[in-house]
Formats: sequence, structure tokens, C-alpha cells
Amino acid sequence: MADYYISCMADYKLEAAKAALKLIAPYQYIGLGAGSTIAYLVQALAADNQLAASLTVTSSSFKTNQLLLSHGLKVQVPALIDKLDWYFDGCDQFDAELNALKSGGGIHTTEKILASVASNFVLLGDDAKRVPTLTNAYPLVIEILPQALQIVLRELHDLYPSAKIAQRMSTQKDGALISDNGNMLVDVYFAEMPSPGVLNTQIKMIPGVVDHSLFYQIANKAIIAGESGVREVLPVR
Repeated sequence: MADYYISCMADYKLEAAKAALKLIAPYQYIGLGAGSTIAYLVQALAADNQLAASLTVTSSSFKTNQLLLSHGLKVQVPALIDKLDWYFDGCDQFDAELNALKSGGGIHTTEKILASVASNFVLLGDDAKRVPTLTNAYPLVIEILPQALQIVLRELHDLYPSAKIAQRMSTQKDGALISDNGNMLVDVYFAEMPSPGVLNTQIKMIPGVVDHSLFYQIANKAIIAGESGVREVLPVR
């Protein structure tokens, strides 16, 4: 039964990826995040040889870039990108306003940069990602300058005394897990989820914070798939 459930979920993500492919036109600049739905989208792009050959693609994810290169797509580094036609990414949760939480990869800073220069930012995944309001089921991830770590931790404890705050540590070596930008990553597990608008501002105002994994009012659309089929969801703002 468990294997069957996983298979169905994977199929939903595949259907969402196929729907996203229909939005892409030749000669566009495309940004991609990370995760299984994005991997499906890369495979779908690569299967359309003519379309794939015309696109310029970028990603904040090492795994996604490796997958793009393995399929022969033209990859550009984010540092050389100043605009995108589309940016596609998955998430852990998104709400009615399309505020999204992304917790796993710790690459949210570059993902936000790419999303901010895109004419269209689309969230992809299965319909389990959609919730009426964001919950505390996933942590908020904060990227912090190393020299500000203790200052930011103290400020976080003062702002959210009931939250559990944990610095990410490496499982492959002794010491802290370092982001792609050479910074520290901290997970904040809230007892109660603050308002997204308040949370977005409070965290960004702490000196030493590079960015956090709440994507507040950035996405234009979500494409989700489930038992009722594939749906496009627009933000309610």
C-alpha cells in the first residue's frame, strides 16, 4: 500500500510538470528550483528536442544543474541572469495567497533571487502542498552571515521564545552545515505559525540575516495535480 501511495504521488507531480511544460515557448529564459517535480519538468523539456535546443536554463540547485547538463540543455549560471520568462519551483506548503515555505535544500536565497527576476513564478507539485494558511509543520530556514550568528540567534529567541531554534549541522563532517554562499543555516520550528507578512518583515529586519525560506507574495500561479486532475491556482490577495 505504501509503495502504491508513493507511486500515485509521483504521478501527480509528473502531471503538474507536464502542465508546466505547456507554458514554455521557444527561445525563452527558464529558471528552475529543485525537487522531484522539477526533475520531471527537466525530463519533459529534454524530450522535446526542438524546444530544449532553443532555451536558456538556469538553476540554484546543483542537482538540477547536473540533470540539465546530462540532458544536453543550455545552462547559464545565475550570476549572469538578469531576467527570466518563467521560474518554476516546488515547495513544502503554500497558502491561498501563494505564500510558500521551502525548507529542505537550504538554497532559498538564490531561489528567491531567480524568482524575483522572473516575469512569472509558478509553484509546482501535488495538491497536498496546498493549505488554507501556512502551518508549523515545516521549519522556517534562515541563512545568516557567520559573524552575526550569535546576534541573530539571540534576536530570534527574543522574538519567538516558544520556538525551537536549531543550527543545521553537517552529517558528513564535524561542524556546521555551510550554505552555497558560505553562510550558516538555522531552522526555526514555531509553536504557532506567525502571520506571513509579519514574519517576513521581522526576520528580514534582523541585521546579519541574508534571507529566509518564506516566499512572501512572490508567486504568480501554482500548478497542482491530484485525484481531481491538474489545476491552476491564482493568489487571493
